[in-house]
Amino acid sequence: MAAPVEPPLADPSPAARRPATVPWVAMYHSVGDCSDDPYRITVTPDRLEHQLTWLRRRGLRGVSVAELLDARARSEGRDLVGLTFDDGYTDFLTGALPLLRRFRCNATLFVLPGRLGGDNAWDPLGPRKPLLDADGIRRAAGEGVEIGSHGLTHVDLTRADDALLAAEVTGSRARLAELTGAPVDGFCYPYGTVDARAVEAVRRAGYRYACAIDPGPLTGPHALPRAHVGQQDTAWRLHLKLRLHRWRRRPVEGV
Repeated sequence: MAAPVEPPLADPSPAARRPATVPWVAMYHSVGDCSDDPYRITVTPDRLEHQLTWLRRRGLRGVSVAELLDARARSEGRDLVGLTFDDGYTDFLTGALPLLRRFRCNATLFVLPGRLGGDNAWDPLGPRKPLLDADGIRRAAGEGVEIGSHGLTHVDLTRADDALLAAEVTGSRARLAELTGAPVDGFCYPYGTVDARAVEAVRRAGYRYACAIDPGPLTGPHALPRAHVGQQDTAWRLHLKLRLHRWRRRPVEGV
């Protein structure tokens, strides 16, 4: 059966042709087998391929968050969306990266330097998913993927004391810079949870930006909202998520 044809967006007015005030950033995690996936963090390579095809057909291209923000700083980038992959699963190299290259896309990979070569032990349910080791992270960086910090060990920063907060935010940045030999500009809040204290810690640590999920009034350069993208997100669902984002997000200074 042929796939349904989604309705085109109306021809935008001159004002609407400017980039959206808050950029659209998609949040992925694992790309592989999703038969046992209680947290709905996995998409199959086939589904990712269809989602990247959807972007291409709409004249959009996925890029790293750094590239997206650079374009917006030049008042450009209406045809760009941010692609992020949290946790740094090994299947990023096997399931995601080949497709990103085929579609001439890029992404930001948020990793955990305190769990190199480990697994997603913070998830009590579901299968253990292996995480990239140091060589895997360097391989991704060598392919041009932006490497960002997801903290050291994947803890809720809103519940961390001062010492743990500093280690997760500042310590992870230093370790990744040493590992990759490049500056680390991006941070991603584990679980998407964020408060003003965590945002300030990330800002003071020298990150250029940080990603959350739905930070509400904290939305800004160090708390960018993202849209979860999962296995159930067909063309219609992606279309609705993009429209909802454009409707909900309001002007934010510095984004």
